[in-house]
Amino acid sequence: MAETGTETLRRSPLAHLEERMRKAAVTGARGVTLTELPFLTMVNLRVDPSSETAGRIETALGAPLPRRCGDTAASGPRTILWLGPDEWLVLSPPEEAAASREPGAVALRDALGPDPGSVVDVSANRTTLELSGPSARQVLEKGCPLDLHPRAFGPGRAMSTTVGPVSVLLWQVDDAPTYRLLPRSSFADYLARWLVDAMSEFSRPEVP
Repeated sequence: MAETGTETLRRSPLAHLEERMRKAAVTGARGVTLTELPFLTMVNLRVDPSSETAGRIETALGAPLPRRCGDTAASGPRTILWLGPDEWLVLSPPEEAAASREPGAVALRDALGPDPGSVVDVSANRTTLELSGPSARQVLEKGCPLDLHPRAFGPGRAMSTTVGPVSVLLWQVDDAPTYRLLPRSSFADYLARWLVDAMSEFSRPEVP
């Protein structure tokens, strides 16, 4: 029997809902779509931001570490999200597509060296849902306590919050608006179904 590689067996947390999310898409002026972006590389980073070590890590990343709550920084396809005063989440494309150009956990551990801090690959801990379209903000506002009005939350902002009963890291990517929601993998099914249900009203004409 031929050997089966691990990539053949890999299955995303929401693969079973792919068709349901596709059918839930709404087009037109009230449009909104929901898709999963599986297998993003996620590295949790902890280091004293005022240390020389942080400078080495920033050089490896090619971007500064965000210093304020809600801030993000980007370098090419890589995005760094602020999680706390000394904690960040580094998001990169899937490993198999990016191995030749992305400094993953190994390179960041090399930059950290023996100094205080930690670099942990947490890619299997979360998945990523992308909600996009003119009605995306209204969908989220049904169950998110954050003020998502553009005056308070816009592209490049990322905050830990809840959507429905699920804890997520919520990141606004652009003005479409497009949001990326990062729930724990074990809660992804519930969140996806909640979002599909919240999207359903936008497939009908708006009530005057």
